[in-house]
Amino acid sequence: MLVDQRRCIGCHSCTIACKSENNVPLGYWRSWVKGLQKGAFPNAGNFFLRRLCNQCDVAPCVQVCPVQATVRREEDGIVIMYYGKCIGCGMCIAACPYDARFFNPIRSTADKCDFCVARIDSGLKPACVDVCITGALVFGDLDDPASEIRRELASVGTTVLKPELGTRPKVFYVEADHSLKGRIQYSDDFKEAILDYHRHIPSPDASYWKKGR
Repeated sequence: MLVDQRRCIGCHSCTIACKSENNVPLGYWRSWVKGLQKGAFPNAGNFFLRRLCNQCDVAPCVQVCPVQATVRREEDGIVIMYYGKCIGCGMCIAACPYDARFFNPIRSTADKCDFCVARIDSGLKPACVDVCITGALVFGDLDDPASEIRRELASVGTTVLKPELGTRPKVFYVEADHSLKGRIQYSDDFKEAILDYHRHIPSPDASYWKKGR
């Protein structure tokens, strides 16, 4: 998937479509748009970064799963879950360096974005791509030279999140603000700004799933 942050307006249509398509419980997200206001008048603005599972070629979640409930499909590289195998140990949640996994309290398993794999297997695009009103999301087959995503990647410069980790993500960004990739931290002299981190990402800390919340 290609995420063109030049086109993203932070409308959250992709987030809503994802929750609807995949029946994600309230208060949890498979994908979300992280936003922050930065700058000082008159040079202030809204900055957004779409977040989701990066479908890594070298996926830490796959490596740590003790029951092989998380696997990388050989045919297309999508990291999927077999929910019937998942024992809810939370090791994959802790291992993901992108905060892309959460504990689903309805299934009592780990959960995450899988590019709407059921739609893909039916010849459709992920729900988020279909509803993006600005065309900021491009999805396709990297092995197909004629695919739209291959053409886009050849025409614009892209980055991936946390390339230094060697996970080889398959979500590419155009003009991404990498300061939004992790937890938002404010300077000491900005004490009036309050952001509840636990409300904005799926997997806040190691005790998250153990408390059954």
